[in-house]
Amino acid sequence: MTFPDELGPIDYVVVEFPGNRFNGELTPALVDLIRNGLVRIIDLVFIHKDADGTVTAVELEDAEAEEAGMLAGLECDVPGLLADEDVDKVAELLELNSSAALLVWENVWAAPFAGAIRRAGGELVASGRIPLADMLDSIDEALDESVDA
Repeated sequence: MTFPDELGPIDYVVVEFPGNRFNGELTPALVDLIRNGLVRIIDLVFIHKDADGTVTAVELEDAEAEEAGMLAGLECDVPGLLADEDVDKVAELLELNSSAALLVWENVWAAPFAGAIRRAGGELVASGRIPLADMLDSIDEALDESVDA
C-alpha cells in the first residue's frame, strides 16, 4: 500500500464491550464512514479477555466471519501495524470477561487541510479531543449566560 501525498490525521480508538456484549450495532456506522471516504482503516485488532484474564487478539484479516461481521472482506492498509505491546496495553485496561476493538484510522476528510498545512511550511504542534460531556456542559453554561444577560 502506498500512502497519498495528502495524509489526514491518524487516530486510534479502543471500544470495550463488557461481558462480551458486542451486538454489532456500531459496525454499520463504521462501514458508512469508510464507504463515504471519511476514514480509512489502517489496522484493526479484536481483543478478548476471558474471565480468568487470558487475553487473545485477532487481526481483522484473520478474524472469523462471525467475529468480523460486516467488516469481513474489508482490508486494513497496514495490517500488523499494531504490535503485541499495543495489544497488551489495551488488555490491561479491559475488565475480565470483555472484548474490545482496537482501531487505527486515517481521517481522510482532513487530508486536504493537513496537506495545506505541510505545503505552507506549518507544523501541527498540538491536537486533542474535548469530551462530549464537557462540551455539552460548556454549551449549557453559555446558553444560561446569554439568557441572563
